[in-house]
Order: sequence, then structure tokens, then C-alpha cells
Amino acid sequence: PNRYQLISGERRLQASRRIGLKAIPAYVRTADDQQMLEMALIENIQRENLNAIEVALSYQRLISECNLKQEELGDRVGKNRTTVNNYIRLLKLPDVIQAALRDNRISMGHARAIINIENAAQQLAIFNKIISEELSVRKVEEAVRDLANANLIGSAKKETSIKQEVKSLQFRLQAYFGAKVTVKADEKGKKHAYFDLADF
Repeated sequence: PNRYQLISGERRLQASRRIGLKAIPAYVRTADDQQMLEMALIENIQRENLNAIEVALSYQRLISECNLKQEELGDRVGKNRTTVNNYIRLLKLPDVIQAALRDNRISMGHARAIINIENAAQQLAIFNKIISEELSVRKVEEAVRDLANANLIGSAKKETSIKQEVKSLQFRLQAYFGAKVTVKADEKGKKHAYFDLADF
């Protein structure tokens, strides 16, 4: 007799056996190991009780183990590329925030707001505030916007300060050596002086 391997539908099969069914409708497909893994993972994603982190991990497995691009994955699971990307980005959050999302202590909306902060320490600070003050998603989005604006202002002030230091140093060196000097700051703010050898 022909023998078949169940790829997906384990819960439906068990339920059918429990109610005494002797036959069930099924699709018979030829699939290699990778196709079987892909079908099993997609079947798992269709479950209604998966939390956001479980969905994200399944998406990540489909991309890494089944060599799917985000657009292809979106087509397979009936989601657009942005939605798939939003889930996968959750896996970049600190473990404690992922655990809170998995345990329903915060919502997907909370996590999506937090992920827009690049600094992990600031992410954790916002997370702790969500837990201690029971902030709504809207309040978290406002806090993230305020933080982003503060970071932008701080960055602009730092850049202005470095420019002023560079100009001052350049003026002092030119006065000391009596020659043209160019001073530049690298990305870390470290300053480098360049002399015009024709002046020596």
C-alpha cells in the first residue's frame, strides 16, 4: 500500500480521529525536505494563538532556512512586505522586551513604537516606563517622538560644538606655525591637523 507523510494539518488530523472519522480530505503533494519545512512553518503561522515573537521567529526561519525573500514570504503567508518586516524587526529588541511581548505584558503596538529607537538603553528605559506607568500605545509613540527630537537636538549641538573647536584649533595652529593649517574632525570627533608644506 502507498504510504504518505503528514506535512501539515496535525491538529486537524487528531481532531478527526477523536470524532471517529475514517477518512479526511487531503492534498497529496510531492515535496523535498525544504518544501516540507516551508509548508510546515507556514501552517504553523496560520494558527490564531501565536504571539508576535513566535510569528517573527517563524518568518525568520522561512527567510534563512527556506531562502525566501521578504516579498516572497509575504506572498506565501498573505501579508505585505512591510508587515513581514515589522515582525522580523521585533527580534532586534532586547530579550527582556521580547519576553514581555511574548507573555502579553506589552502589545505589538508598544513594541513597534519601541523598535524605532536605535539605542538599547533608551529602548529599555521606555519599556520600564510602559510597565510602571501602564502607558497606552499612543503615549509610547509620543514618548518615542519626544526622545527622537531630543536626540536630534543633542546631536546638532554636539556637531556645532565640534565645528567651533575645529575652527579655534585651526586658528591657533596657524598663528603658532605661521603657515596654513587645515583641521578636520573624524566621525568620533577626533581632530587631525594638515599642514601646507609649501609654507615651510
